[in-house]
Amino acid sequence: MAEGENKLKLYSYWRSSCSFRIRIALNLKGLEYQYIPVNLLKGEQFSPEFQKLNPIGYVPVLVDGDMIISDSFAIFMYLEEKYPQHPLLPSDLAKKALNFLAANIVSSSIQPLQNLAVLKYIEEKVSPDEKIPWTKFHIEKGFEALEKLLKDHAGKYATGDEVSMADLFLAPQILAGIERFNVDMAKFPLLSRLNEAYSELPEFQNAKPENQPDAPSA
Repeated sequence: MAEGENKLKLYSYWRSSCSFRIRIALNLKGLEYQYIPVNLLKGEQFSPEFQKLNPIGYVPVLVDGDMIISDSFAIFMYLEEKYPQHPLLPSDLAKKALNFLAANIVSSSIQPLQNLAVLKYIEEKVSPDEKIPWTKFHIEKGFEALEKLLKDHAGKYATGDEVSMADLFLAPQILAGIERFNVDMAKFPLLSRLNEAYSELPEFQNAKPENQPDAPSA
């Protein structure tokens, strides 16, 4: 088999927080992958080629041989079962459920409401001035819930002293809140502390948007 023929392929956009989650997971598991950029601003997600991979037109998409998996939650679960090295879900059932819950707050109650398509719709149908207030409201609502949820469970990381699924979903969302939407993190001390912990992990730092091959040059 030719070199790289069986390498994982990740269709990603540099600024996508959903793609960011999976880049962290791949890094932590020590999995090499081919990065295939999809420029969302140019509408490449709507091309016939990409729509065959994911008909709804979202990144990320992971291709593993004959397997094509879209949606970061589904990709994470696939990676966790297919590549069990460096497990990112605890064996304890209660702690595993807590990880699912924290990840789901991010993936269903925060991130979709700051999605590029949603913000574009608000800009066109309501007002460009409403984009940031809308986004900040929903991010802060989610962050308040996460602070309450995790306060009795967090250790060095979100649900203990080992990096787990919740951290992979939290890190990109916290960074987006700070860098893109000017969220005042002083109101969220636990999440701020976690953000500091993530900044010390090379697997997280290497997955950051500005370190991706399709990131605009400064």
